Order: sequence, then C-alpha cells, then structure tokens
Amino acid sequence: MDSEELLAQLADIHLPEPVSYWPPAIGWWILAAIALVLLVILFRKYASRARQQKICQYAVAELQRCYDSYSQADPANSDQSKLDYVNQFNTVVRRVALVHYPQANAASLDGASWVDFIRQKGESSLMTDEIATALQYGRFQTKCDVDVDTMQSFGRQWIESLYKGDKKSNDDSSNETASAAQGLSSDA
Repeated sequence: MDSEELLAQLADIHLPEPVSYWPPAIGWWILAAIALVLLVILFRKYASRARQQKICQYAVAELQRCYDSYSQADPANSDQSKLDYVNQFNTVVRRVALVHYPQANAASLDGASWVDFIRQKGESSLMTDEIATALQYGRFQTKCDVDVDTMQSFGRQWIESLYKGDKKSNDDSSNETASAAQGLSSDA
C-alpha cells in the first residue's frame, strides 16, 4: 500500500456543530431576570412620581381657583372676599395636608398648632406673621388684613415643596385613593 492510498482511506475532519444561541446559558437568564426587576422598579418609581406630580397640579389648580374667585369678587366688598379667600385657602391647604400626611391627624389641628404643622412639613419661608394670623383666626374674624398675593405665593410654594421637595414624603399608593377621597381630582 502506497501512502496515497492510505491517505485516501482517511475520513475528512468533522467539525463540531456550531454553538446555538438558544437556549442561552444560565448567566444570561440571571442577567435577564435582574434587568426585568430593574425595569419594574424604574417603572413603579416613574408612575409614583407622575402620580405625585398630578396630585400637586390638582392642588395648585384648586388654589388658583380660589385666587381667581377672589380676583373676580366685588372690590366694594373686599373684606368679605378676603375672608372667603382665606377660608378657601385654608381648606385647600388642609386637604393637601390630609392627602400628603394621612397619619398626622391634620384635620383636628387649629390655631397655632395648625400653623406650626404647616411650618414643619413644607417650605414656609414666605409665611409672614399676617399670613400665620390669617390661617389661625381667619374664619373667626370679621375683617382680615392679609396680602392675598403673598398668601397665594406662599400656598403655591408650600404645596410644591411637599410634592417636589419631598421633605417627608409618604409615597405609597394610598395617596391616589386619598386624593380622590379629599376631592383633589380633575372632577372637583
């Protein structure tokens, strides 16, 4: 036998089958599970933030409605329209406090304790002594001497600080239910 004959009897080299992409190795499954969990967490944070912004927008819009009502009131009856504004303002701020701090029992606060609560829970740098007095005693007065524009700016700042600054946020899903129960919805 000749060496060429011997070489002709040899079989060709057989390469192994190419590695398949499916099913992936266990490491890829773990990585996919981690990515899925991260996506769910990010989506929930985004949805929660969007819900908080929506509640904040409703509260600010309600405060603006109070201001618009004051602006359209008869100038001859300015004392009564200021008192009405202060009481409506106080109602909106109290509802926001109830929504944002449901465990704080804000509904039962009045007078100085109510003003202290407002100062502790949100940005209150624009709160003047006359605004504090109006919030404490507004509904019991016959005449109110408060700058409505400053009070409106303070209210807007306080509400936005709760939802955007998150001084001590309560970010659970009960906020949406509580906001609907308190009337801070688009239907109000």
